[in-house]
Amino acid sequence: MKHLFALLTGLVFGTGIALSGMMDPAKVLNFFDLAGTWDPSLAFVMGGALIVTFIGYRLVWRRKAPLFEARFQVPTTSNIDARLVGGSALFGVGWGIAGFCPGAAIPALGTGRWEVALFLVSVTGGFYLRRLWHGDPAKATS
Repeated sequence: MKHLFALLTGLVFGTGIALSGMMDPAKVLNFFDLAGTWDPSLAFVMGGALIVTFIGYRLVWRRKAPLFEARFQVPTTSNIDARLVGGSALFGVGWGIAGFCPGAAIPALGTGRWEVALFLVSVTGGFYLRRLWHGDPAKATS
């Protein structure tokens, strides 16, 4: 049941990404092009996501545990350190260059574009390089 619910959730997310046009990297790149072909549609998509998330979190946190887990898995630290800032900056630079974030790139695999597959292979490679360098992030304490 847990895997079925994960599949359905992913399908809802992917459908939303597709319907909003956010699988198209030009939409994202044009959002960042303030002096040229600026397209504010990404702001509306993100604003809608924030509203749904705000409401959803209020409902979910009333529960003692998630539906398919024994407990909520939340970060154990709230430190803003160089790794967090550097990683966020690197993510933003990559998003600005490619026009993709991993969440939008996964449903965009359905477009059959080789650039999408290359992007996801590169992201996955980055995850594994991080594991080699720092160890398994699931076991990290900071």
